[in-house]
Amino acid sequence: MSHYKAIILVGGPSRATRFRPLSLDVPKPLFPVAGAPVVSHHLAALSKVQGLQEVLIIGFFEDNVFARFLDEAASEFPHLHIRYLREYQSLGTAGGLYHFRDEILRGNPQQFFVMHVDIACAFPLNEMMDAHMKHRGLCTMLGTKVPREQANKFGCLVANPGTNEVLHYVEKPETFISDLISCGVYLFDTAVFDEMKKAIDRKKDVHHEESDYLWTASDDRLRLEQDLLRPLSESRKLYVYVTEKPWRQIKTAGSAIAANATYLEQQAKENPDRLTKKSPNGPEIIGAVYIHPSAQVDPSAKIGPNVSIGPRVHVGKGVRIKDAIILDSVQIGTASCILHSVIGWNSKIGSWARVEGSPITDHNIAMMENGVKSQSITILGKEVTVMDETIIRNCIVLPHKELKSSFHSEILM
Repeated sequence: MSHYKAIILVGGPSRATRFRPLSLDVPKPLFPVAGAPVVSHHLAALSKVQGLQEVLIIGFFEDNVFARFLDEAASEFPHLHIRYLREYQSLGTAGGLYHFRDEILRGNPQQFFVMHVDIACAFPLNEMMDAHMKHRGLCTMLGTKVPREQANKFGCLVANPGTNEVLHYVEKPETFISDLISCGVYLFDTAVFDEMKKAIDRKKDVHHEESDYLWTASDDRLRLEQDLLRPLSESRKLYVYVTEKPWRQIKTAGSAIAANATYLEQQAKENPDRLTKKSPNGPEIIGAVYIHPSAQVDPSAKIGPNVSIGPRVHVGKGVRIKDAIILDSVQIGTASCILHSVIGWNSKIGSWARVEGSPITDHNIAMMENGVKSQSITILGKEVTVMDETIIRNCIVLPHKELKSSFHSEILM
């Protein structure tokens, strides 16, 4: 039986600036959506691929960042061997793969998956595998259709509709090329390392006057999308598997809410036991809701849809929560209302308070436009206090703030 490996690319601490203020306290790969860290949804999908035994998490966070998570993942996914490999510097998305090629090739896997961590989707990995075995190109990428006006924010591809062969690939094109984009999930044959070597040599030709060592230390990191996929499409070795299921990018802190909804709705269909059920003496539950067993929610509260409530949270009488992530140890006072918001760890929301954001469809919008805070999900950082009868609307609040009056559309430092 053939065996496979998987690599999850997690980047490093400098990357998640758009995920602030949440990334100040937890790295984005470990941020909880639908009651589990972002990266563990990837592991859950990988655990369903037959013959897949090893997962390598590659990034340039300190080793200790993932230590506790790896322990928990080992017990949750006992048949997966999960390891963290740290890059000595940011090598670029393909540079890290090439740097650790000996680890990836150990045990002679035929194919390996590569997944970016900052996405949420149903991960149709077995279907990708089946499609890959039929055409035997060097790479099958997962693709999805997006609204035409958002396409140029992604890697766009043009494919032959009959064969799914990728004819053209452009990262973030200036003009409209296609509404079919890359999802950031790839299945490679191990022969792709030869193509990476060619890509490195192409770059070296440009820098032939510099020594080897200087080249690796210079800023020309090997990028998966631009330096590898484009040449693969030009040499007709790249194919696409198109998914119709929901797909979300997790770039900004606010996009965690959309990812949360995506996973909760998926679990409602595939794993409903994980979600909170309506019970006669429990709170009113609407739609897909995850409440950690250690959270205390008053029976008069109304929760959902699309809500995740973390460990040790306390929700008071008559509280209304919808489209929100409530992180560990938050206290929410009587009759307060939380909509389209992320409430940071250990925060306290007073009685009769309102914390609300604006539902947005495009999570790539800049935080500020023309000096004005754009409409967005409201984010409260760690240990924020909102006093009684206060309204916080469409704001981003940095950790450890005490809000004694109402605010609208501000970034509170």
